Amino acid sequence: MIGSVLVANRGEIARRVFRTCRALGIATVAVHSDADARARHVREADAAVRLPGDAPAATYLRGDLIVAAARAAGADAVHPGYGFLSEDAEFARAVVAAGLVWIGPPPAAMEAMASKTRAKRVAAEAGVPVLAPLDGAAAVRAAGPPVLVKAAAGGGGRGMRIVRDLALLDAARDAARAEAEAAFGDGEVFVEPYVADGRHVEVQVLADAHGTVWTLGTRDCSLQRRHQKVIEEAPAPGLPEGLEEALCGHAAALARRVGYVGAGTVEFLLDGRGRAWFLEMNTRLQVEHPVTECVYGVDLVALQLRVAEGARLPARPPEPAGHAVEARLCAEDPARDWRPWTGPVHALDVPEGDGLRVDAGVGAGDEVGPHYDALLAKVVAHAPDRPSALRRLARALERARVHGPVTNRDLLVGSLRHPEFAAGTPDTGFYGRHLPELTAVDGEVTRHAALAAALADAQGRSRFGGWRNVPSGPQVKRLRAEPDGTEHEIRYRLGRDGLEGVPGVRLLEAARDRVALEIDGVRRPFAVAFHGASVHVDSPLGARSFALLPRLPEPVPEDEPGSLLAPMPGTVVRIADGLAPGTPVAAGQVLLWVEAMKMEHRVTAPAAGILTALHTAPGRRVATGDLLAVVAVPNEEAAHERRTDRTP
Repeated sequence: MIGSVLVANRGEIARRVFRTCRALGIATVAVHSDADARARHVREADAAVRLPGDAPAATYLRGDLIVAAARAAGADAVHPGYGFLSEDAEFARAVVAAGLVWIGPPPAAMEAMASKTRAKRVAAEAGVPVLAPLDGAAAVRAAGPPVLVKAAAGGGGRGMRIVRDLALLDAARDAARAEAEAAFGDGEVFVEPYVADGRHVEVQVLADAHGTVWTLGTRDCSLQRRHQKVIEEAPAPGLPEGLEEALCGHAAALARRVGYVGAGTVEFLLDGRGRAWFLEMNTRLQVEHPVTECVYGVDLVALQLRVAEGARLPARPPEPAGHAVEARLCAEDPARDWRPWTGPVHALDVPEGDGLRVDAGVGAGDEVGPHYDALLAKVVAHAPDRPSALRRLARALERARVHGPVTNRDLLVGSLRHPEFAAGTPDTGFYGRHLPELTAVDGEVTRHAALAAALADAQGRSRFGGWRNVPSGPQVKRLRAEPDGTEHEIRYRLGRDGLEGVPGVRLLEAARDRVALEIDGVRRPFAVAFHGASVHVDSPLGARSFALLPRLPEPVPEDEPGSLLAPMPGTVVRIADGLAPGTPVAAGQVLLWVEAMKMEHRVTAPAAGILTALHTAPGRRVATGDLLAVVAVPNEEAAHERRTDRTP
């Protein structure tokens, strides 16, 4: 029997595994980087071992340190979670060689599925339909664009490039290879036909060491950004008759072919005609496993532990019931190229119970740093049918209090309520078609939220608060909406008849933490929370965040024209080939790549010109606003020459 488990991971998945271990009476051991020293998974564990450093390569990707930590803490088993070393067969072998129980599939099965090209060959041998790689230039030309360049190793959307012009294929292959090498230590890439606006459907597999293989239905994970999942659900809706049974059959056949034991997921790509091809097999627990747990009434982590202990699974899995949907709440800004955000979390309160589940990695008082991914929490709704689950999840997210970093919460709510998604035929092109409308900001809601913030801020500033028996002077408050930076100047007067100067709005209640306004005859409540110089306003109309500004604008130092600044804290991972001061650049040309929170972000030339300065290099850490490079455009160079030619 397993008595103590070390989770070779962090954040939400470490807490998830610990929760099941506690319920089973199993002791828990955490590992942590220096950046995670005060993280929740560390505080919740029975014991914790430091991995010196911050970067994943020096900490969570050091299998030798993790095995040593398990032995030092007296753990007798290792659970890998997802990501990091969870699909590393050599790490699994090292765990077993150290006399520890590996809570995962056999290393040989992991190895068979580790390379996507090798996995496709194995799947084809098992009779599973595959989208064969395009070998050679002739095959690529025959298939025609678009094609997809894809890393053979890893996952999470890294090392992938869509090529719509074959003249750009070599550049895309080089970029994908460089990204894959940096992310996975393996630069192998391949080319396959690109299925535009396809569906991503997967099958949950669970097998024991005695020959029993379960398939626990399907999940749809088609709503994605940058090839990374945003919303997942089970079962996959709207599949053609007989397809779910066929996919489950293919998944079981592949599991048996490689001698699979434990939890895993077989992923398929579907086109608009309902044809399905094998994509890959993830030899670990998936981020989206909670939707399957809700529908089948199982604890997959508990079953992983039982299988690792050698137990037999029942001959058949439980019967499914209802529908479940999961949304990934992330610290990122979808309106600005999904830019990740760092900083303190002031509040993270999401409704739970009554068919709602929250698996969070952080909470109030924690810090979102630049070293790891942007996931804050997974919010899951389970209901008797899909429309009820969508409604329940959208409402829970809408009612959540999320203060601190910018998040994708409004995008999630809009996606769940979008008519196309509600129709039950999601596809991977959803955000390509609908992102602008889903990220549009209602200016009227923002103005009313700004007014509520200004009225709440006025409370307590005099012994009369905001209410007076005599007419007051005009009040002026300046706020900057975050993250778009729009400034709002709120002007109002509080007199005998209440709020003046704001047509159509009547003040019903004002306190430091709440304001009620009657807007066009309808009462609207606003909850207000102040955190230093920032204020967060939550209401049924939507949530808004503002920075409180001084009444008179302060001078802001100007950057040199053409300055390219780091958009977020991160690491410069690549610089464009041949780029050096004096190099001509085109408008929109990618000059360098900054990696932050497991995503690469391109820094591009703002206009055609000459690169006059390059202030960074690969591997260098940068903070938000750091100067990376300077591009001088022709008219600016001429103006500079005219200025320097002047004599006093």
